[in-house]
Amino acid sequence: MDVMKISLTDREADVMQALWDRGASTVAEVREHLADPLAYTTVLTVLRTLEAKGYVGHEEAGRGHRFFATVKQQAARKNAVQHLTQKLFKGSTELLFSHLVSEQKLSADQLARMRQLLAEHVDKEKPE
Repeated sequence: MDVMKISLTDREADVMQALWDRGASTVAEVREHLADPLAYTTVLTVLRTLEAKGYVGHEEAGRGHRFFATVKQQAARKNAVQHLTQKLFKGSTELLFSHLVSEQKLSADQLARMRQLLAEHVDKEKPE
């Protein structure tokens, strides 16, 4: 099965986040959830664009529509990280990880959680 390549503009990502957070929503509900004050028609246009891309669907709700995400947030994250890794880190997840660890101000707790994730990943990769 082909994996859908998910590509979102910043504004589309904000609208998708509203749908992932809220679930099926009207244009007005999505608009309320956004940090930027956008016109109703702008939000509707973004939703229609996302629907044309296959990332959003809608169902009739009285005289209006309720829009819902048709792609999972995890799939969008995976696509975004793959794109970032290819474009800025020469396809190397190690370079990306190194950048995240060295350039970000991580707390001791965050570093401990990262170590734990790495340890769990290594344990999964060990042959029985």
